[in-house]
Amino acid sequence: MKYYLIAGEASGDLHGSNLIKALKQKDTKAEIRFWGGDLMAAASAEKPVKHYRELAFMGFLEVAKNLKTILNNIKFCKKDIERHRPDVLILIDYPGFNLRIAKFAKELGIKVMYYISPQLWAWKEGRVEIIKKYVDEMLVILPFEKDYYKKHGVEAHFTGHPLLDAVSNLPSLDVEKFKAENFLTSKKIIALLPGSREQEVDKMLKIILSVRSHFPEFQFVIAGAPSLPPEFYQKYTDENVHFVSNKTYDLLRCSDAALVTSGTATLETALLNVPEVVCYRSSRISYEIGKRVVKNIKYISLVNLIMNREVVTELIQNELTTENLIRELGLVLNENRSKILADYQELKQKLGGIGASERAAEIIIGCM
Repeated sequence: MKYYLIAGEASGDLHGSNLIKALKQKDTKAEIRFWGGDLMAAASAEKPVKHYRELAFMGFLEVAKNLKTILNNIKFCKKDIERHRPDVLILIDYPGFNLRIAKFAKELGIKVMYYISPQLWAWKEGRVEIIKKYVDEMLVILPFEKDYYKKHGVEAHFTGHPLLDAVSNLPSLDVEKFKAENFLTSKKIIALLPGSREQEVDKMLKIILSVRSHFPEFQFVIAGAPSLPPEFYQKYTDENVHFVSNKTYDLLRCSDAALVTSGTATLETALLNVPEVVCYRSSRISYEIGKRVVKNIKYISLVNLIMNREVVTELIQNELTTENLIRELGLVLNENRSKILADYQELKQKLGGIGASERAAEIIIGCM
């Protein structure tokens, strides 16, 4: 069969790559065409139609400024799908773009599968009606999403979370060798995961690095995003602040704690058993708009949302201060550590176990 996948972010590239591997295992004649990144390229042995670096715009202001580019990308995508006529379109999160493409593909008579749901339970719930009309099969990865969709008249498949597959397949790691190869010192590590977009990373690193003098026994190591060049991080590095590129999982496995910008990274950090503090700050305008459009949810991190209670501390907007960071980082390094790690084990059980990508591939192929 001919599969056409669209992922618009780094996390979608990861999940898309694992799904491609599973599809190729179950369908030896699979033809893959995709929008995504380097991981999907490696899994498919094909180049992306467009790389997610050309697609990822974050926040209301950034989207508004790049609206022309976004609309041109949608137009180009429609033409490409019409030209290649896949048997199935697989949409991976990225709803602003993908729901428009779903409508177009459905009207062409192409089967539409949505893998990894948009966070409609947080905002833009009205998009459920679009999914009802234009998506043939909904594959969700968070346990509460199946019930959410059922409440709205959509029968969704819970596949389990593909990050469990990603972390379970990691090879063993020699910590000292990793430190030596990446020019790190012998000190213990606090990992910094400040996001993947230039504006976001700048904003986050300025505040989270303000704590480093209070933890002299640790080295701080920035996890570089694949979407940003290594040179971008040079202004933040010194004798006790280091940088590694495209090695986030290995870095986390070497770390005693992490400061993490809200997003998929919060869940990845938890699944790798690293106590964390979740940090989030956007522009004042974007934050004020966000407060008015996001529905009443208690948490911003996936860890806390899935557990429906506070497992990891979230420092949001004005709460993200040097003083609060020093206090919370101290707690996860010491007295709160064992409780957080115990909660992480419960989290893994809620996520459905390994094999999510294989289950998703089976559903997709079985529905054709």
